Amino acid sequence: MVKVGIVGGTGYTGVELLRLLAQHPQVRLHAITSRKEAGLPVADLYPNLRGRVDLSFTTPDDASLTDCDVVFFATPHGVAMAQTPELLAAGVRVIDLAADFRLKDTEVFQKWYGMPHSCPEILAEAVYGLPEVNREKIKTARVVGLPGCYPTSVQLGYAPLFAGGRKLVDPLHLIADAKSGASGAGRKAETSLILAESYDNFKAYGVAGHRHQPEIKQGLEAIAGYDIGLTFVPHLLPTIRGIHSTLYATILPEARDTDFQALFEQYFANEPFVDVLPAGTMPETRWVRASNYVRVAVHRPGGGDTLVILVVEDNLVKGASGQGVQCMNLMFGLPEDTGLTHIPVMP
Repeated sequence: MVKVGIVGGTGYTGVELLRLLAQHPQVRLHAITSRKEAGLPVADLYPNLRGRVDLSFTTPDDASLTDCDVVFFATPHGVAMAQTPELLAAGVRVIDLAADFRLKDTEVFQKWYGMPHSCPEILAEAVYGLPEVNREKIKTARVVGLPGCYPTSVQLGYAPLFAGGRKLVDPLHLIADAKSGASGAGRKAETSLILAESYDNFKAYGVAGHRHQPEIKQGLEAIAGYDIGLTFVPHLLPTIRGIHSTLYATILPEARDTDFQALFEQYFANEPFVDVLPAGTMPETRWVRASNYVRVAVHRPGGGDTLVILVVEDNLVKGASGQGVQCMNLMFGLPEDTGLTHIPVMP
């Protein structure tokens, strides 16, 4: 059994992590921390976990996290990097759902997250937690920095076009038009997220620059081995959960005869959580709701030179907590899909 601790169990990614781990056949939940809710039974805050999670929230100081095999951080940016050195010294492995171990360039991290990186030596060894790209590295990692929810959908959508240094589309003028449900902003009081502001409404944000853009660029350049240019525009959907990313790329003249449907099917053929849909399909966010699956559709409107890739995922599962469990399975030699084969919820 894998003994698991969770730091920051009160947010949406934290409770989603609890939902998944409480049903995981090879996990024993050891501690769940929250300074604000210390002493409160977890099931009192989240009644959906009644009968499945018997722990109470504890303060980080009382949680004996160094007794765990792995600790998940479902916390604001900056928390994981402050506590990770002590955990690593005790032989505990770390999976961070925030951004502390995503961006390899500390100056880029400081620019976008407004704080200096406190342990650059650990950042240097941290593995980016996208299993479809870094599976073998994740298996031996001490620290895994999970991708953001948008970067997961965008990188998986573009990956087949660039893997192995392929040059099938113009790499300098990619466009990612991405939309997320309100839970992607976290469990917090914010005017723009209240019902009267977000319901029956649709808007873009972060057009001048969003912190996920450099993360996506870093990931795609690692896949391709050359420079990538990306315009990334996120939007807020009037829904609770789900991401829909519409990705555009211009096909290069020498690649016009490429069978892109076959390319995507072959690239993801052995991936347990990426489903390439039949040609002509237009996926919906509810097709992946509450699941760890990503569904991808490839389109070439009018047979022209523009490739359109549609990607849907659940931002709280494959975009966060489910991907964390997927990485944990790899790190501890378990079948990758253990505890993650839930069928999406419809309607």
